[in-house]
Amino acid sequence: MSFRPQEIASIVARRLAERSGEFAVIGLGRSGAAASRLLRRAGVSVYASDGGQSEAVRTVAVELEREGASVDVGGHNLDRIARAAVVVVSPGVPPTAPPLRTAREAGIPVVSEVEVALRLVPALRYIAITGTNGKTTTTALVGHLLRALGHDAADVGNIGTPVSELALRDPVPTWAALEMSSFQLHDTPGLLPEVGVLTTLSPDHLDRYDSVAAYYADKKRLFANATIPSRWVTTADNIDVHELIRGVPGQWYHFSTRRTDVDAWYDREGGMLHVMGAPLLARDELALAGDHNVANALAALLAVMVADEAHRTPAARAALAQALRQFRALAHRLEPVSERGGLLWLNDSKATNVASTQVAIAGMTRPTVLLLGGRHKGEPYTALAPELLRIGRAVVAYGEAGPLVQGDLAPLLADRVPVTLVPAGAGFEDVLRQARALAQPGDAILLSPACSSFDMFRNYEERGREFARLAEVIG
Repeated sequence: MSFRPQEIASIVARRLAERSGEFAVIGLGRSGAAASRLLRRAGVSVYASDGGQSEAVRTVAVELEREGASVDVGGHNLDRIARAAVVVVSPGVPPTAPPLRTAREAGIPVVSEVEVALRLVPALRYIAITGTNGKTTTTALVGHLLRALGHDAADVGNIGTPVSELALRDPVPTWAALEMSSFQLHDTPGLLPEVGVLTTLSPDHLDRYDSVAAYYADKKRLFANATIPSRWVTTADNIDVHELIRGVPGQWYHFSTRRTDVDAWYDREGGMLHVMGAPLLARDELALAGDHNVANALAALLAVMVADEAHRTPAARAALAQALRQFRALAHRLEPVSERGGLLWLNDSKATNVASTQVAIAGMTRPTVLLLGGRHKGEPYTALAPELLRIGRAVVAYGEAGPLVQGDLAPLLADRVPVTLVPAGAGFEDVLRQARALAQPGDAILLSPACSSFDMFRNYEERGREFARLAEVIG
């Protein structure tokens, strides 16, 4: 049995309202644990399970059992899951996992912890942000701007804090900046934001999706409940975005770093950011590198300003401008981590796809040694060649994807930008020492790997922290 998204949202809302049946929570990471606690606090019966048996998982299991949940670690009771009222899934659990296959075959609705949390805090006002690139920085900017306007606002979702944790706070914040990944959107059928933001679109996660079309289809779920009064903010600079939103009802607002016939734009000649008919901030007062971050700032400003009329007064505009002056780059996103011996070391470890790295290189103004590699995600690296020919000093290819990087780029860059392959089995310190040897005074050494980190690290944060540590040692 299969359900339409609206049917799933209705079923979940009804079963939460009635506190009927048992909710099965799959995965006991941060979001699964928070969802289990929230459901128990709401008086819902909970069965939670995790295939892992780490000390952290066992600790969470003990805590949840004290709160009245039934918990399994090291496996899942599939018969019990097949009888559940609703299955709540963590974003890291692949759709092919046995508990989810069991649920689908038994006709059990599967939703994210975001869906459950939003149903249990209906008064929360939120701005939902998605996109291939820029969504995390835009989410952080939205939250920062809302707080600058005096709101009790939190940054939640894919940015790191589960919505269920927010719902457990007392009091619950009145506003949220909600980052939604494609995986979360797939399982959040009841999403109904004050404003929805789509930053960019480009191929990604092709190690999990069968096609770019399937990935884009999940991104389009942001608009699943669109009506004529809905408010949406999107870029005017991306053809794939134009195609995706065609025919979606709502009030549309657009931002651009290339055009001026939009609601928020960058006056390159005058060096000003314009929003809703008037200049708001000088570009050199925004302490974020690259045009992509100008676009992120414009998206966040536009979303916050259209979310409520009170956010558009002269006093509010002044507060928003001052807040942007105070905002600093997030960790692992073109983050300067060292500048010694005439070399600038930049940590862009969050760039886990080719489009992200393309954006990073496009923003570079110094000759750049690029560290490129990790675990391959299915995209060719050839699209990086034009910007590397403009600004590249060298490419250091490393990790599992290293030979693919070299194979894609070396023929296109020829003798102009050397591509050095770090041997298989070499450590990350060897990668950085190779980059240091290729760099010249005045250069930038940029970690923007266009790959996931899982061949050498647990996550992109660990990779970025190690880059920053080694930059101080080697630089």
